[in-house]
Amino acid sequence: MSKGMVNCAVMPNQTSNPPVTGKHNKTGENPSPSPSPEKSILIWLWLSLIVIVLDQITKVWVSATLVLNEVVTVLPFFDLRLLHNPGAAWSILATAGGWQRWFLAGLALIVSGIIIIWLSRLKPQQRWLACALALILGGAIGNVIDRIIYGYVVDFIDIYYQQWHWPAFNIADSAISVGAVMLLIDALWMQEEKGKG
Repeated sequence: MSKGMVNCAVMPNQTSNPPVTGKHNKTGENPSPSPSPEKSILIWLWLSLIVIVLDQITKVWVSATLVLNEVVTVLPFFDLRLLHNPGAAWSILATAGGWQRWFLAGLALIVSGIIIIWLSRLKPQQRWLACALALILGGAIGNVIDRIIYGYVVDFIDIYYQQWHWPAFNIADSAISVGAVMLLIDALWMQEEKGKG
């Protein structure tokens, strides 16, 4: 047997492919793993917590700085005015006999639980909807804290034009309003775009 034939017999197969150890994308790289639902919800619960903290800090500061109904002009259309609202938005049920405190607090807690469940079932890519729900959740809990501790919600932002005043509100109300608008946009426009896709 010739020397060349012996070399061919003992040469390893240099063209064999390495074993496949996992899924690869077209570039041959391992795709980054998608975050688990638990991690996704924790991110948005942090946004809710930020809303709650900002809301409570501003309410404590205003309550310690101003007396009830005291007005501090900030801009020609914006005053700080300390008000106590025992009712719901726009002072609905404000003149009820006190039962509204626990009714509204319980209702807000139920809604908060529903939002948390909703958040936990969202896909990681549904960031817009998750942000909207987290803002509403933070605002709802911020006002619930007031109702449970004081029996009323602390309002202090007074927006007006001449003699017309928008109902006073707070940071929690602002977060709820922004979240509600984002939900509306998601329902009317983003879902329509998904349907076209």
